[in-house]
Amino acid sequence: MTAIPSFTGDANPYLGGDPYADYRTADFPFTRYANLADRQLGAGVIAANDEFFAQRENLLVPEPAEFDPEHFGHKGKIMDGWETRRRRGASAEHPWPTAEDHDWALVRLGAPGVIRGIVVDTAHFRGNYPQAVSVEGASVPGSPSPEELLSDDVKWTTLVPRTPVGGHAANGFEVLAEQRFTHLRVNQHPDGGIARLRVYGEVVPDPEWLSVLGTFDVVALENGGQVEDASNLFYSPATNTIQPGRSRKMDDGWETRRRRDQGNDWIRYRLAARSQIRAVEIDTAYLKGNSAGWASVSVKDGEDGTWTEILPRTRLQPDTNHRFALPAPAVGTHARVDIYPDGGISRLRLHGSLTQEGTAGLAARHQELGG
Repeated sequence: MTAIPSFTGDANPYLGGDPYADYRTADFPFTRYANLADRQLGAGVIAANDEFFAQRENLLVPEPAEFDPEHFGHKGKIMDGWETRRRRGASAEHPWPTAEDHDWALVRLGAPGVIRGIVVDTAHFRGNYPQAVSVEGASVPGSPSPEELLSDDVKWTTLVPRTPVGGHAANGFEVLAEQRFTHLRVNQHPDGGIARLRVYGEVVPDPEWLSVLGTFDVVALENGGQVEDASNLFYSPATNTIQPGRSRKMDDGWETRRRRDQGNDWIRYRLAARSQIRAVEIDTAYLKGNSAGWASVSVKDGEDGTWTEILPRTRLQPDTNHRFALPAPAVGTHARVDIYPDGGISRLRLHGSLTQEGTAGLAARHQELGG
């Protein structure tokens, strides 16, 4: 198990200048996985017991938290995060919160999956962060309401036990529960503020839903596709290429640094399961002076399979969606897109369906993980 850096204690009061100058963070190994709490996937903070100072929805904002030292409202300092009021005890003789007092927020994951790590970010919460946090997970089918999630018949599994955290820091936690989760309950003890929440893991789709769909994008993140590796991540993550919808701006795709050699850049993917691919889409939306010049797509069947080219090296146009119907279905478990010589693409779509073996394997994994 990789040791995860931890932070505790107050940060210094803000005295001016760059508010991130004394921010505490680390390179957490689990951040190579997709963020299952991404709003782009459909995640949401559906309820909280208290959001007096700052709204719960801020937890999932994709950009880093901002800080304006002069931004005050009628309730006090306006923070870019989720912040609750100060808890008080029951009487003058006992003015302090009890050990059990805490605030909570319910988070619906954008895509159900196995969680590998969680970051509870307290950026800019220097003296008003929680003393400790804990996180629980549940697997509930359908679209449950907050009341249904809080009912006694929902089983919650501890993912992060009650753990002290630091102010103005990225507090990372490795998660070892090998289960499929759909919702989280984030607790802060006894009160305070959290700027951002990130939940990293592997999507585990519902095999019955994919079976009903028949034909779908077998590399899409929401359907269980995953980036395994990429040649270059200088400007943006390769996972962007399998996000839902079309790219909305240049950094919503994948762009590499400029090459000064005779090589090329690439991304390797794991498909949702063994699939038959019948059509390919390569989109260069918003990449105008920096799109890839050419691209090819290959697949392999199994970890030890050999790569077979299904789309030969083909000229790409900037800011354009390119569609290619394959002459025959291509069967595989992995795919690779090569771009020449460098640049970027915004999306890759591989349209097809699961093979009989792929359907059985996905159903077995879904059941094994408690889905």
